[in-house]
Amino acid sequence: MSSQKKVRVRFAPSPTGGLHLGGVRTALFNYLFAKQHQGDFILRIEDTDQTRFVPGAEEYIHECLAWCGISPDESPVTPGAYGPYRQSERKPSYRQYAEQLINDGYAYYAFDTAEELEEQRKLFANFRYSHENRLNLRNSLSLPEEETQRLLSEGHPHTIRIKMPEEETVSFDDMIRGRVTFETGLVDDKVLLKADGMPTYHLAVVVDDHAMKISHIFRGEEWLPSAPVHLLLWEYLGWAAEMPEWAHLPLILKPDGNGKLSKRDGDRLGFPVYAMNWADPKSGELTKGFRELGFLPEAFVNMLALLGWNDGTDQEIFTMEELVEKFSVERISKSGAKFDYEKAKWFNHEWIKNTTNDQLLPEIDKLLKDNGVLTADPALIDAVLSAVKERLTFLSDFWQQASFFFVHPERYDVEAIKPKWNTDKTAFFEDIVHIFEEQSEWKAAVLEPLFKDKIAQSGMKMGELMLPYRIMLVGGKFGPDVFLVTELLGQEEVISRMKKALPLFL
Repeated sequence: MSSQKKVRVRFAPSPTGGLHLGGVRTALFNYLFAKQHQGDFILRIEDTDQTRFVPGAEEYIHECLAWCGISPDESPVTPGAYGPYRQSERKPSYRQYAEQLINDGYAYYAFDTAEELEEQRKLFANFRYSHENRLNLRNSLSLPEEETQRLLSEGHPHTIRIKMPEEETVSFDDMIRGRVTFETGLVDDKVLLKADGMPTYHLAVVVDDHAMKISHIFRGEEWLPSAPVHLLLWEYLGWAAEMPEWAHLPLILKPDGNGKLSKRDGDRLGFPVYAMNWADPKSGELTKGFRELGFLPEAFVNMLALLGWNDGTDQEIFTMEELVEKFSVERISKSGAKFDYEKAKWFNHEWIKNTTNDQLLPEIDKLLKDNGVLTADPALIDAVLSAVKERLTFLSDFWQQASFFFVHPERYDVEAIKPKWNTDKTAFFEDIVHIFEEQSEWKAAVLEPLFKDKIAQSGMKMGELMLPYRIMLVGGKFGPDVFLVTELLGQEEVISRMKKALPLFL
């Protein structure tokens, strides 16, 4: 990397729907590279295809990046010196470059209608507009000059296409893949400017990357087939010396086979592929996201970073600061990375365990309110979180693991115990209730030996009495240490629950 070049990278999503985790990883790798080199991370919204524009999608992109902690230095919301940051607002700049390409002999006007092109597709299998057939189609290369001028002056709809050379070889050095070479004769004449005056991705991305002084481009490997068009545009527009360095990232693959991970795979296998919930404004369909499922942003980012990259050690848990420090393009894999949802859950579990209660409490408070617990002692919430934290895969598991601390159990799992119940066990718990009522110090360290001594005196087995006791307090065979539960519930509540539950065992 040239030490002279100021690092400026960009993430350029289209506002067409939910943000796939592959898109977030692209943003993350751009961000890590920029921050490591004291550079700028730019968010540019590629909204030139107005037919696919979805209301609310741009705001959703901003919210996703904010949740992940990947904040752009420049964006439509925080503009800098290289705006506008929406391609639709840069529309006037594109036609002049398309016209320049025509004047220099690198592009041409195409007047073919959608119906005419559809007819060609019916006549020729795998039809593509290229050097093989362009002179048989309706464009400024095949038509007389006067006819071209007439059509233009009369305002006939037209596109502008790049004129791909027939027999050239173009190459570039990819930061991940090394030398990559293409034969231009195998690439069709891509549309650069559409009939509505909007550029296609091919023209817009080159013009904007040049205008915004982008130095390095990280994008998915699905864009590799487009590289020869972009290489030639940089050359044809006279900007070859300023062309950014490229890195084509490996695909994120479906977990049970080859091919790019899609939303359908997530639906089929039962996991999200979007960073956050996305509600389609037209259909109303809700697609679940990692955030709403209970993933911590730190865990989500950590997991994404290791999909196709590692630092060469066995370390798996990384903070954002560590990722910025250790990230290197050389350690990005050339081959695709299979998404492993079980591993993603492991990352989240580890992050929950190692995150302070203070950081988790806002989400826990929200979870309690969502479940109807509007008031709860903050000290109790903190203590309960400490008690169950190691059992949480998702933050949303907190309610399942700890609801009994805040509301009475709705049901009691007594069916397996009732057949073995007897009067001795009833008497034992009646005695325990009486002992607990007399107890002046309500601490687990005091209550546990007291309870176990009473079991020893009774001559019954520990398991015969400990499990029913747990069920009386929590409703089932789960939860943290039962004497910690006893302490946290408090004397009055424990006695009340025992008295209420005891008749259910009879």
